[in-house]
Amino acid sequence: MRSIWKGHIRFSLVTIPVRLYSAIDPAESIKFNQVHRSCNGPVGYDKRCKKCNQVLSTQDIVKGFQYEPEQYVIIEPEDFAKVRLESTKIVDIEGFISAADMDPMLYESPYFVGPDGAVAANTYSLFYEALRDSGKVGVGRVVLRDREDMVSISPHDGGLVLYKLRYPGEIRSMRDVPEMKTQSVDTEQLKLARNLLDTMTKPLVEIELRDRYDDALREIIDAKIRGKEVITVGEEPQPIVDIMKALKQSIEQAKTQRHRMIKATGKEPAEAKASKGRKRA
Repeated sequence: MRSIWKGHIRFSLVTIPVRLYSAIDPAESIKFNQVHRSCNGPVGYDKRCKKCNQVLSTQDIVKGFQYEPEQYVIIEPEDFAKVRLESTKIVDIEGFISAADMDPMLYESPYFVGPDGAVAANTYSLFYEALRDSGKVGVGRVVLRDREDMVSISPHDGGLVLYKLRYPGEIRSMRDVPEMKTQSVDTEQLKLARNLLDTMTKPLVEIELRDRYDDALREIIDAKIRGKEVITVGEEPQPIVDIMKALKQSIEQAKTQRHRMIKATGKEPAEAKASKGRKRA
């Protein structure tokens, strides 16, 4: 794994030499090229003005900010240079907060953080253990590619993960979603729904986290390479069922599946045991 950034984590007088690594593997995603159907030739990118229909060269294209309909202010490269921040190669931690207080909506791109050399390994491990034991997350800033980003650093699977964070002003409000009116909930329905949730509770490792769309797409690609065609059958539309009837049938179905698993493995899921313990308490 090749590092993409080298610098230091700094909080108060403590500094830790680190390297950043991309946590996402781009090779796992399927990529397509635009090709000419008749000859399979690659299609070039035609930079054409939508207003005058003129084909443009790179020198003809500038960045413009639309402040009114069809009104733009042009920002030149030298204008960007004026706001370019100096890269200090330092992740400046401004404070630590409880991990429970971090809004998941703020998380963006994840990066693995590793120690830069054997000398940094001890301090790195100490920082990891301190974050893990305290349940806290470091929040700070770093300049990456001439732009300052808010970031968080948290313990994960024996190491540290840095997340680029969105700014709160970028996130829309749930209150703006249509039809989000407060509805009264039937007590009996809520009881059955909670029962269903408890019955279906299982460890994350037992839930198949697999990109089935990607798998199906690869199957089609492989079939076409072999000169074959894949035939798929669409799902039948499901009839609308009364909510109480659906909840009760779902609970029975989940109980049956759990009993089969217990019979096959000889043990009950840890989450189900915990749920029973909470009910007895």
